[in-house]
Amino acid sequence: MSRIGKNPINVPSGVTITVSKENLVTVKGPKGELTQAVDADIILTQEDGVFTVSRPTEQKRHKALHGLYRSLINNMVVGVTDGFKIEQELVGVGYRATNQGNTLDLVLGYSHHYVFQLPEEIKVTTTSEKGQTPKIILESIDKQLIGQVAAKIRSLRTPEPYKGKGIKFVGEILRRKAGKSASKK
Repeated sequence: MSRIGKNPINVPSGVTITVSKENLVTVKGPKGELTQAVDADIILTQEDGVFTVSRPTEQKRHKALHGLYRSLINNMVVGVTDGFKIEQELVGVGYRATNQGNTLDLVLGYSHHYVFQLPEEIKVTTTSEKGQTPKIILESIDKQLIGQVAAKIRSLRTPEPYKGKGIKFVGEILRRKAGKSASKK
């Protein structure tokens, strides 16, 4: 039995979940609205503020989809109530990040700037305080979209293992290497 799939989703007050005939789930909340198409075999039920996802058979395919769709719908509920936030920091001499609206301008030690146009669903802010590394803060209600954008930004300059320079997530622990030894005997 799917341990994730059998957990019920508690629907907070102010959030409405509607399911169409084609199994299109729409979640509306105080921060916005999200939709997700669900496989036709998966059974979706809602009663007394609790939303449950169940599967018709024990086939391997149904087992795989059971936990997946429960997680996706739960992420939608969390997104429209609280939202998601990802913080990244730029570690390196001369690395800078600025934004104007949803346009992110990055200076990452290359001969050119990276100008990154973000989707409208994502709100971006940049901070650069003296003595601290510059930070990029992404906020959105869509967990999948914000994760994909954060991964794309990180891929522009992934942290290297010797000095740790690059774009990393706040709180991420990097595996560092020692480098060359001082002398060989």
